[in-house]
Amino acid sequence: TLSERILFYTGKIHELHEVRGKDGVGAVMDSMDLEREKGITIQSAATYAMWGDYNINLIDTPGHVDFTIEVERALRVLDGAILVLCSVAGVQSQSITVDRQMKRYRVPRIAFVNKMDRSGANYDRVAGQLKEKLGHHAVKLQYPIGAEDRFQGLIDLLSMKAYYFDGENGENVREEAIPADMLDEAKLRRDEMIEGIANVDDELGEAFLMDPGSISEEQIRAAVRRATIALKMTPVMCGS
Repeated sequence: TLSERILFYTGKIHELHEVRGKDGVGAVMDSMDLEREKGITIQSAATYAMWGDYNINLIDTPGHVDFTIEVERALRVLDGAILVLCSVAGVQSQSITVDRQMKRYRVPRIAFVNKMDRSGANYDRVAGQLKEKLGHHAVKLQYPIGAEDRFQGLIDLLSMKAYYFDGENGENVREEAIPADMLDEAKLRRDEMIEGIANVDDELGEAFLMDPGSISEEQIRAAVRRATIALKMTPVMCGS
């Protein structure tokens, strides 16, 4: 499902299909007939997409525990991974298995909290579970605007802007100022984020001790990159 979205928003494919869709087309990355029939990924598939000036090589691995060897094979060659977590169920047994594999191959990862529009969605709880259950130093780079059926978009704490996704499939991204009633909370969370990164990155830590108010977006981005690649932290993002 995630790969299908990546291919759609980067313009590689022009329509979205569901993994277990009623139209029977299935997701692009599930090319085997059996995968389409069962609605699961069985073998890893690779593709690439362009996002701005970046070429992203994407390997779509199975999520099902019976095909976990496919995940092992893919992890050996990856520069980074996206750990997708459900905002309702949080860290599940399969998340723990895959996390253990990532640690074994020392793969840096981003955590993406999915399904923010489902009832029972709780972004903060899932980010907390990353710490408790998986022992990650999780740092939240985004903050959702509402949750469940009131989920509207997200606040990027790096640029301090709000993003909304309009259109049938959310393909029209709208950048706005942060809603007035959420500004104070966003500022608090931005400070929390900077502190979280400064705890594991010496360069940002020094800047933070000197003058926390003067830290620029570029400094934070560079620190996030350094700390993530060094496996010292896991950036957490959200969406639906």
